[in-house]
Amino acid sequence: MRFKHACIESLAVALPTEVWTSADIEERLRPLYERLKLPFGRLELMSGIRERRFWPPGMRPSEAGAAAGRQVLAQSGLKPEQIDVFIHAAVCRDMLEPATATFAHRQLGLGANVQVFDLSNACLGFLNSLSVLASMIEAGQVGCGMVVAGENGRPLVERTLRHLLEANLTRNEIKPFFANLTIGSGAVAAVVCHEDLLAPGRPRHRLRGGSCLAATAHSDLCRGDAAGADGLEMQTDSEQLLLAGVEVARRTWREFEKETGWARPEIDRFVCHQVGSVHRRKLYEALGLDLARDYSSFETLGNMGSVSLPATLARAVEAGAVKPGDRVALMGIGSGINCMMLALEW
Repeated sequence: MRFKHACIESLAVALPTEVWTSADIEERLRPLYERLKLPFGRLELMSGIRERRFWPPGMRPSEAGAAAGRQVLAQSGLKPEQIDVFIHAAVCRDMLEPATATFAHRQLGLGANVQVFDLSNACLGFLNSLSVLASMIEAGQVGCGMVVAGENGRPLVERTLRHLLEANLTRNEIKPFFANLTIGSGAVAAVVCHEDLLAPGRPRHRLRGGSCLAATAHSDLCRGDAAGADGLEMQTDSEQLLLAGVEVARRTWREFEKETGWARPEIDRFVCHQVGSVHRRKLYEALGLDLARDYSSFETLGNMGSVSLPATLARAVEAGAVKPGDRVALMGIGSGINCMMLALEW
């Protein structure tokens, strides 16, 4: 895929204030740790995640997405009535029907002449939404769109803690639940528009194109679902998911280089989906990329699903790690397995 005119006009993050450290989670699991003789500190040691954040109990994904949407509108040089498309792109949704986007759209007070829908694809939903908006802009169908994602991992983590404490599991049986304990919450929003709509003096953060691949033979390696009134549940074969994810990323990277013409030395910054330290190291080794040019947020935010990659990009911009004119490779991987990499000229 290639784009000529689509730009990220503005980008904003909304984060919860409640912080759970990995040590806090292990303390809650003390009976399990003592029964199985597990060493305390293993959660942070194995993941590299010191802490993550959670929304208050009862917070809906649409509320989180709308919070980020309000921030991005405050930053934007465009008016709300210029938005033609509104997408909610998170894993988490308020309910099956109607679309979570409808609730967030109402909370933001956006106009009626807008396409409103959800686009959910595990941790890849936000990048998918950027590519959909860019394609619609390039086709001349719309001039501007907004994508938001509000992820709420609290119900999943709380249910996982209850299950680990109540079920009489062995060391081997707790493995599928480990990934759940790395999950955090957050929200992000972006306004994407045709370059001709940018206000004078606004920078052009151009989406240049990218590549994608599907490896759905591995769709059973990470499966999450609703668990009735008890919240959410998820089980992950972390070891096999890592191997399969790195392999599809390696093949996607080859296509990315061909499609964009960007060579490794020409890329100033890499931002990948935030899973943990081991996943990042294995990914960069397999792709032959310079880890020094990575920017990460998992250490203090955990894995926030579809929010992780764009939120990390926003934090990199705020920190000055991504500067005007930089070439940035956005590398997304989601369970399924699907992989998308987008080229962004900031």
